[in-house]
Amino acid sequence: MSLITPSEPVEAVPEGAVPAPPRDRKRRGLIAALVTAIAVIAALVAVIAWPDEGDDAVTTEPTTTVTAAAPTTETPTTAAPSTTAPPTTAAPSTAPPAVDTTTAVFPSAGAPRYDDPVAAARAFAVDFVGFTDPVVGAYRAGDSRSGEVEVRAKSTGPATTVIVRRLGPDGSWWVIGAATDTVTVTSPAAGEVIASPVAVTGSALAWEGNVQGEIRQDGSRAPLGTGVFTGGGDVVRPFSGAISFTTPSRPYGALVLVTHSAEDGRVWQATVLRVAFDR
Repeated sequence: MSLITPSEPVEAVPEGAVPAPPRDRKRRGLIAALVTAIAVIAALVAVIAWPDEGDDAVTTEPTTTVTAAAPTTETPTTAAPSTTAPPTTAAPSTAPPAVDTTTAVFPSAGAPRYDDPVAAARAFAVDFVGFTDPVVGAYRAGDSRSGEVEVRAKSTGPATTVIVRRLGPDGSWWVIGAATDTVTVTSPAAGEVIASPVAVTGSALAWEGNVQGEIRQDGSRAPLGTGVFTGGGDVVRPFSGAISFTTPSRPYGALVLVTHSAEDGRVWQATVLRVAFDR
């Protein structure tokens, strides 16, 4: 008796039926095994995925997306300065009270005023006559409103006497003339009305006898006319001459006579008279 070891299951064949060929039997067996495997896998998936009744439902937190704002590159704008001028407030008037300057040589009517007689004399000597760094003495009162201040080109030089007076309600100091011992004027007289040419006479003691003469109008140091007179170089001697001058635009002015230093030519002495113009 021989033993047969089958390599695949023997399928029972009903009586009278024709048995299937071995290849068909093998295919059907594979299909049945595949179907069984699929059913088992589906059952496992259902068991795993099906939630227990006691389990809480899983809540998915909403996702919030935060987007960082991009840094701005816009340049900050600066307000343009206003071109509209601020309203102005009118300054209170500080004009000094009017002064009758018909007798005053210095300062001119519209110039700054002086509340000190020595300051007025110094400014007159430098700004009007032309002294260079003069030596100015103390004020010597003549009366309650007028007096004198001596001015010298240097401490050892001869004196020019500056005559000062208070004028106007503000009591400011004004120069009404100047005189020296070495230059005197006999004509014109102080305050006289003159016309061009004006005759000038007097006496003088000066370096080489020379006296420089000028006619000026108020408010200007520039002369309207000039002349040179010769007095004495060793002793006081008389002089005479005339000065022609252009037509002035002001009603008043001054006759200015000066001498100069033999050492360096600086202004040495001065005589100044107030005059009016015949226009």
